[in-house]
Amino acid sequence: MKPRIIIDCDPGHDDAIAIMMAARLTEVLGITTVSGNAPLDLTTDNALLLADLIGLEAEVHAGAEKPLLLPARHAAEAHGKTGLDGPVRPDVTRSATSFDAVRFIIETIRKNDDVWLVPIGPLTNIALAVQQAPDIVKRVAGVSIMGGSAGAGNVTPTAEFNVWADPHAAAIVFNAGFETLLMAGLNLTHQFGIDEATIASLREINNSVTLFAADLFEFYLASYQKRTRGQRVPLHDPCAVLAVTHPEIFTFESRTVHVETEGKHTTGMTVVDERGWGDQPLNCKVEYAIDRDRGMDIFLETMCSYTAK
Repeated sequence: MKPRIIIDCDPGHDDAIAIMMAARLTEVLGITTVSGNAPLDLTTDNALLLADLIGLEAEVHAGAEKPLLLPARHAAEAHGKTGLDGPVRPDVTRSATSFDAVRFIIETIRKNDDVWLVPIGPLTNIALAVQQAPDIVKRVAGVSIMGGSAGAGNVTPTAEFNVWADPHAAAIVFNAGFETLLMAGLNLTHQFGIDEATIASLREINNSVTLFAADLFEFYLASYQKRTRGQRVPLHDPCAVLAVTHPEIFTFESRTVHVETEGKHTTGMTVVDERGWGDQPLNCKVEYAIDRDRGMDIFLETMCSYTAK
């Protein structure tokens, strides 16, 4: 039986791939959007056009247009002005089902006992849901986050973008008491990257979804190489999906994780306690390793499934 999930996202090139994979590997109960890689109107349009592209009928609900306490922060340097720069942008033919993502999250979890939350953007919507309906913490099957790092950051030396964009929301989520909270941080996602060979493989598969994905990656890889010394651009967000669908390809360790909200140099840092002792609750399963070859096989097999029979 496929896991049943809500994807909370800010598409975003890697969000797009996560949605494409989730549509095949899970039962997507809905997509909720948040301000992050781009402003909310764009991330919502991006989610809608992606759902159209892949034939995903799940509802799309727009959520928070700004962080809890801070001004909105975006990532145009990585994802372009639209959040999905690169491909020819198809027209958006659908509209958001609602502009109350938080209500959708709460109601869906209350009606079902087996829902996974898969937040792959800033955690504003999830934090608001926890604040408004604390009972959902004990109802969810689990939460699989792409965010944070058990090591270096990206947007600052210590902070990863999704957590840094709304550290106060992240602190609420990490402290909420979820029984199963998985963290795919930068220390993990940088092991799972794509390069020119992967793009060529997508073009060789040659369906409408893989060609769109290849165009996405051409832009995303080029922008990444301009900003870093890396030759592979990390597939951050799909790791959060794979942690739910294929946990056997990951190495997890239970850790105490806190989010710094006030540090001069460390705001947005996920402080991962690696000491292995103390009386703090182990609130998070941190992902430390992934079988990249197996993960890439799953990725390409999933993308092949979009080829018309």
